[in-house]
Amino acid sequence: MATEEGQVFSCHTVEAWEQQLQKGNDSKKLMVIDFTASWCGPCRFIAPFLAELAKKLPDVIFVKVDVDELKTVAQDWAVEAMPTFMFLKEGKIVDKVVGAKKDELQRTIAKHLGTASA
Repeated sequence: MATEEGQVFSCHTVEAWEQQLQKGNDSKKLMVIDFTASWCGPCRFIAPFLAELAKKLPDVIFVKVDVDELKTVAQDWAVEAMPTFMFLKEGKIVDKVVGAKKDELQRTIAKHLGTASA
């Protein structure tokens, strides 16, 4: 599956979600998952910012999951508010930001990229 660098991947099926998760685990890259909903104002507000981050940070995997579309995934990850951003490394949650907080989102990504130096 060819993928472009610097984009946000939207998962519309559980299979697509599992593929992205596996890819994140295999790549050992930082993965940022945006749990979102089409009816959520703050989610729509933060979406263009997330797309900008994805362009600026090709070493980070950005994934978007619509909680209404993939209810089981949202339940598995105990998502209670939108947007919720989960930060994963090798399949483990390393951090979480709840809400459309641009600064906190950027700081959290920077923090985990800083620790990603091999």
